[in-house]
Amino acid sequence: MATTSPEHADLTPDKNDSSPPLLLLPFALLGEKFLHVINNLGAISIFFAKSFAGIFTRDQFSATVQQVYYIGAKSVNIVILVALFVGMVIALQMYHVLVDYGSVGVLGSAVSLSLIREMGPVLTAIMITARAGSAMTAEIGIQRISEQIDALETMRINPLLYLVSPRIAAAIISFPLLTTFFDLVGIIGGYFTGVILMGVNGGAYTNGVISSVKMDDITGGLIKAVVFAVLVATICCYQGFFTHMRADGRGAKGVSLSTTSAVVASCVLILVSDYILSTFLL
Repeated sequence: MATTSPEHADLTPDKNDSSPPLLLLPFALLGEKFLHVINNLGAISIFFAKSFAGIFTRDQFSATVQQVYYIGAKSVNIVILVALFVGMVIALQMYHVLVDYGSVGVLGSAVSLSLIREMGPVLTAIMITARAGSAMTAEIGIQRISEQIDALETMRINPLLYLVSPRIAAAIISFPLLTTFFDLVGIIGGYFTGVILMGVNGGAYTNGVISSVKMDDITGGLIKAVVFAVLVATICCYQGFFTHMRADGRGAKGVSLSTTSAVVASCVLILVSDYILSTFLL
């Protein structure tokens, strides 16, 4: 019986082998990642659209008020504390820079514009993400793995309207309000450092704040706060809602991984969207 020697073996590729050639493997991996990102963006967009539409349905008021209390009112203390020290640090750093140029009189303008345009919306959003966003993901994730969301669907209750819509509405309300508190307290902290500790003229500081801050600056900061609210609430709720579909962990581990992913993704997107919005608002 004739045998085929190794040097005469069939070297043609197997037609059933779907793996790409070695040279095309990096492009295949890149394309796979790109398609994965596009798929997730589409899923998150649909998730947000359905949840946002549910805000305007009936019986959402009481649930939204409860979430405003949890997301907004219970975050006031940490926001005020961070704002106070951020304002003090900005004034301290700005004072030592401006004194070299003999421009200490513009300290109020520098502190107020830094807070209202950038630091206020960004740091407020990050603080709320750390405190309330992580809790949203964990709470919805636990409801998912304990089959409470499945129970809602069995009772013909839309889980998006019941769980997600009030949180998005509350975030849209809470973020701008807390950003306003952050700006005000930060300016007061700057006044404490600049005027009381460093001896800057109080009238010059106050006049700098009043004369430099325009309505466009305030509006721009509030627009950023609303965008950050939508991003944070949507991402955190999405990660918790689909925690059971994670490939890298199930159960309690899946909830912890979803919470970590939600916080990291929210903080990154806050900074990325801040740059994009600043480009259009300036």
